[in-house]
Amino acid sequence: IVLVSGDLSHAELMMMTIADIIKQLIEAHEQGKDVNLNKLKTKTSAKYGLSAQPRLVDVIAAVPPQYRKVLVPKLKAKPIRTASGIAVVAVMCKPHRCPHINFTGNICVYCPGGPDSDFEYSTQSYTGYEPTSMRAIRARYDPYLQTRHRVEQVNFYSERGMHCGCDENNDNAFNSLNWYSERSLTKCVGITIETRPDYCLKRHLSDMLSYGCTRLEIGVQSVYEDVARDTNRGHTVKAVCESFHLAKDAGFKVVAHMMPDLPNMGLERDMDQFVEFFENPAFRPDGMKLYPTLVIRGTGLYELWKTGRYKSYPPSTLVDLVARILALVPPWTRVYRVQRDIPMPLVSSGVEHGNLRELALARMKDLGTQCRDVRTREVGIQEIHHKVRPYQIELVRRDYVANGGWETFLSYEDPEQDILVGLLRLRKCSEESFRPELKGGVSIVRELHVYGSVVPVSSRDPSKFQHQGFGMLLMEEAERIAKEEHGSWKIAVISGVGTRNYYRKIGYELEGPYMVKRLD
Repeated sequence: IVLVSGDLSHAELMMMTIADIIKQLIEAHEQGKDVNLNKLKTKTSAKYGLSAQPRLVDVIAAVPPQYRKVLVPKLKAKPIRTASGIAVVAVMCKPHRCPHINFTGNICVYCPGGPDSDFEYSTQSYTGYEPTSMRAIRARYDPYLQTRHRVEQVNFYSERGMHCGCDENNDNAFNSLNWYSERSLTKCVGITIETRPDYCLKRHLSDMLSYGCTRLEIGVQSVYEDVARDTNRGHTVKAVCESFHLAKDAGFKVVAHMMPDLPNMGLERDMDQFVEFFENPAFRPDGMKLYPTLVIRGTGLYELWKTGRYKSYPPSTLVDLVARILALVPPWTRVYRVQRDIPMPLVSSGVEHGNLRELALARMKDLGTQCRDVRTREVGIQEIHHKVRPYQIELVRRDYVANGGWETFLSYEDPEQDILVGLLRLRKCSEESFRPELKGGVSIVRELHVYGSVVPVSSRDPSKFQHQGFGMLLMEEAERIAKEEHGSWKIAVISGVGTRNYYRKIGYELEGPYMVKRLD
């Protein structure tokens, strides 16, 4: 039934539609029913003869005060964005030339971005048509104007940064604002910077520590020297292993960018490289972004593809490959992304589906395999996707060797349902550690994270998992292992600037960029 009246204006019809949507949401809440918000908006808009649905912000603004607490969380556009316990704010750096052009004479063969590209007002690796890129361009790359998001705990993410390849103004801005960030109501729980292995040396790492950086995303792309050379990466695979070792010994979390389907590869070689990547202690990252190769106009790879010297995997083959790669991922590694955020109309060849991860997980189900990476098992993700919550939570410990150090992955999980509530990464620093704070028998906590929807630092919500004591229990166990098993006399934490007060409350003090505690 379509309710249309010639006497009613569009604004009045819209108001009636919003009122009806809220009425149905309240009724569903009181009856304890789940509602598909998109279907509800579509059906109600059609009922009043509207060609467009009401905006979500208008629906939220009209919710009665007494129902805001229960209805507003259900009206989030993308609840998955805060399901991991933080709000990620991505900021693009302004376009600048890749520093490795000075050594190789050209950019990477597959890279579509940068000031010399067909997309001249874009950052490296991007076209300028991605949502993050368009926000950055609208803001003229002003970092503050790019961060419009309501947050309590924020993980600040500098995309395509290579900060050490930029001018020093960026460095000074970070350093001068650390003091304010530590005391801000909005807590910056971490800063992530994208960089390259050749810009991940000791001086670069020390600079990034001074910014408050806690996680590095390092472009690896391939573990084969010939592929790195032929794609014009400008660094060796040995440099990748060294950068991983240095970064982890400084306490950073290390996320690697990998690109299957590069030139000179093939299915068997692609699978072999991921087996090597996860099993060889010289690699073993904490996280991975899986970016299947895309052919985009204006790149060297586009010319190879156009002349028949390069051919992408067929779509079904790529889904199979990604499914097999995800099956290899160990339970201490997090897969952050499975494809680039580049609009499909700009892709000449490569990924043809916008939901590659979803298709790969479905293929894994057909093959009888499981993805056991951190993200898939997170309590917030499980709650949104499968409507399940952990029942029997217990401490789980996994030890492994990586990059010259002893790694311990502690977590609180429901093993029966394979749900992850919180994790801690502890490392016994190797003798090659270059930071003076970490020399002579020191253990370092490289990550402490409790998952579930974001809860403000000053708040408590018994239905959520943050601020329920899991972090404290993980820290106590880490201190015990550091003292009794590592034989360390001191434990350090690489802490986001906004979380330093949390560690002060449990006996830690600031030493250089780290929070430290003596284990006497």
